[in-house]
Amino acid sequence: MDIMLILQIIVLFGGIYLGVKLGGMGIGYAGGLGVIILTVFLGMKPGSIPWDVILIIASVISAITAMQVAGGLDYLVQIAERILRNNPKYINYLAPIVTYLLTIFAGTGHTAFSVLPVITEVAKGQNIKPSAPLALAVVSSQVAITASPISAAFVAMTGVCEPLGVSYPILLLICIVTTFAAVILTAFIVNMVYDLDLSKDPVYQDRLAKGMVKEIVVEEQKELLPYAKRSVVIFGIGVLFVVAYALAISDSVKLIDPVRLGRDGAIISFMLTIGAAIVMFCKVDTSKLLGTSTFQSGMNACICVLGIAWLGTTFVSGYIDPIKSVASEVVTKYPYLLAVALYFLSCLLYSQAATTKIMMPAVALAMGMTSPENSGQIWILVASFAAVSGLFVLPTYPTVLGAIAMDDTGTTRVGKYVFNHSFIIPGTIMVAIAVALGFIIAPMLI
Repeated sequence: MDIMLILQIIVLFGGIYLGVKLGGMGIGYAGGLGVIILTVFLGMKPGSIPWDVILIIASVISAITAMQVAGGLDYLVQIAERILRNNPKYINYLAPIVTYLLTIFAGTGHTAFSVLPVITEVAKGQNIKPSAPLALAVVSSQVAITASPISAAFVAMTGVCEPLGVSYPILLLICIVTTFAAVILTAFIVNMVYDLDLSKDPVYQDRLAKGMVKEIVVEEQKELLPYAKRSVVIFGIGVLFVVAYALAISDSVKLIDPVRLGRDGAIISFMLTIGAAIVMFCKVDTSKLLGTSTFQSGMNACICVLGIAWLGTTFVSGYIDPIKSVASEVVTKYPYLLAVALYFLSCLLYSQAATTKIMMPAVALAMGMTSPENSGQIWILVASFAAVSGLFVLPTYPTVLGAIAMDDTGTTRVGKYVFNHSFIIPGTIMVAIAVALGFIIAPMLI
C-alpha cells in the first residue's frame, strides 16, 4: 500500500467522519470538500455524480410536499394514530408495521417522524418501555426503503439488476416479502425477549421522581383541511401508475415496447405530475411548499447524497480494478460478507440510495456480471440489498435523534459507549433476518 493510497483513504473516511460530526447537510458539504482534495491535490479523476438518485429524491419529495400542504400527511397520521390507540397492547407490532407501510407508500423514512410521539404516548399508557416500539418503528422505516417502488435506493437497485436478468416484479416481490417478514419476526423477538416493564426502569423512575415525565394527554385530532383525503387519493393513484408503468416496461412483461421513457424518467415525471395534480385539484398555496418540513428534509437528503456519494464514487472509480479482483474472490467464496460491507458502509454514507449507487454496480462488475448470460450470482446482490439499511448504527440519524428526544421516560437512549444505544440490537436483528431470508428466497426465484 503506497503513501498516495493511504492519503486517499484518509480523505475518504475523514470526509465521512467530518460529515457525521457536522450533521445534516454538513454530510454533503464534507463530501464536496473530500472530492476537491482527492481530485485537485491527490490526482484522482472525479467520479460520476449520482444525478438519477438526487432527481428521484427531489421529485418524490416535491409530490409529498404538495400532499403535506394539502393536509394529506395529517390525514395519514390520523389513520396511523387511530390504529395505534385502538390496539395499544399490540404497540410493538403495530408501530413498526405503520412506519413500514408509510415508508413504502411515500418512498421516504422521514414520514416516521409524525407518529413517533403517538408511539411514545401509547407505550407509556400500557406501561411498556417506549424504547422497544420506537426502535422497531425507526428501523422499520429505514428497512422499508429497500422495498418501496418509488424510493431512490430501490430504483438504483433496479437499474443494476434488470439488465442482468432480474425482472422488476421479482425484485419487488423479494424485497417486500423479506423486509416485511423481518419486521414481524424482529417485533416478535423483542416482545418475547426484552424486559418491557416500564415501571422497573431505573432511569424512568428517576425522571418520574424529578417531574421530568409528562402526563399522558390524548390530544384531540385537529380538523383536516378540505382536500386532505383527496390529496392522499391522488398521490396513491400516482404511485400505482408508477408501479404499473415500471411493470409494463420491464423485460418480463414488455407491454410497452419500444420504451421511450425509462424508469428513472418515469418516476421523476410521474411524481412532478402528481404534485401538479395535487396543487390544481386540492387548491394548494404554492407559496407554502418551500417552508414545509418534508421539503426541508428532502433537500437535506439531496445535498447529503450529492456530496457523500460523489466522494464515494470518486474513490471507487479510481480503484475499480483492485476492487474487482478482491470482490470477485471474496464475495464468491463468502457471499454474506457483501451484506456485512453494505451494513457498515451505509451507516457511514447515511443513505441507502448512496450505498446502493456506489456499491452494487461496482460489485456486479467485479464479479463479471455484464449481461444475463454471466450473471448467475446476481442473487447475492439481491439477497444482500436490505443490508444498506444500517443508518441506525450511528445514533445521529434524524429519526433516531427524534425518537430519543420524544421519549421523555429516558428508556430510548444512547449508552456510555455510543454504539450501545436502543436501536442497535433490534436494527441489527431486523437487517440480519431480512438478509437471511433473502439468501433463502432470492436463489429460488432468480
